[in-house]
Amino acid sequence: MPKERHFVYVIELDKDVLYESKFKKANPDYETGKPCVYVGMTGCDPDTRFDQHKAGIKANKYAKKYGLRLMPEIYEKLNPMPHGDAQYMEVDLAIRLKMLGYAVWQN
Repeated sequence: MPKERHFVYVIELDKDVLYESKFKKANPDYETGKPCVYVGMTGCDPDTRFDQHKAGIKANKYAKKYGLRLMPEIYEKLNPMPHGDAQYMEVDLAIRLKMLGYAVWQN
């Protein structure tokens, strides 16, 4: 039985991220007023991973520069899960948030 020790997480990004051409181009259906977010997965606690992003440790450039806070209201009920499920859920969650009009970055 796979161990449930992986997590998906969502970081709210400052809206200034929309001035980044690559980010904006990746989100043509963004609805003004909706959150801009980074979606990731980790083998550690999401709080620890957020701190790592902000400190530049294995950081996504948007999460490091524009990350404001974690959004546990979106992902808390999904965690923890096995590694393979987290890989799938990271992509699935990003797609679902885009469908809701969010601007999303996911690696």
